[in-house]
Amino acid sequence: MISNKCKYAIKALVYIANNEQDDKAVMTADIAREQKIPRKFLEIILRELRNNRILDSKRGKDGGFRMLRAPENISLTEIMRIIDGPIAMLPCVSLNYYRSCDECEEDSCQIKTVFEQVRDKTLEVLNGKTIKSLTSQF
Repeated sequence: MISNKCKYAIKALVYIANNEQDDKAVMTADIAREQKIPRKFLEIILRELRNNRILDSKRGKDGGFRMLRAPENISLTEIMRIIDGPIAMLPCVSLNYYRSCDECEEDSCQIKTVFEQVRDKTLEVLNGKTIKSLTSQF
């Protein structure tokens, strides 16, 4: 299950992709109001996305947030890993956050194979979806 923080990050990115214009960035207040995301929480999320080079921000009268990369080049997998970390349900099957399980021997684990399949199918779906694929601007 993804966190609310991750869900809000995806919703905010879709909103920005749908609403940014060449001459005007998208304001945090607009995103918070339209997407019903608590503003202070949204500010933390947007800062994290900016720090990970997904968004660019500008202060001042014409300030706000813009996509730093094209929405079709930002996968849901990338956003989920930035915000929530591992996608795999078990640490021993994670591709990017691997950690052995304390309580079992991986070579003889009966459930590892099943959760590798779950991970692979999940990544297949998520890697095929981008912010662009969720926008209304096809």
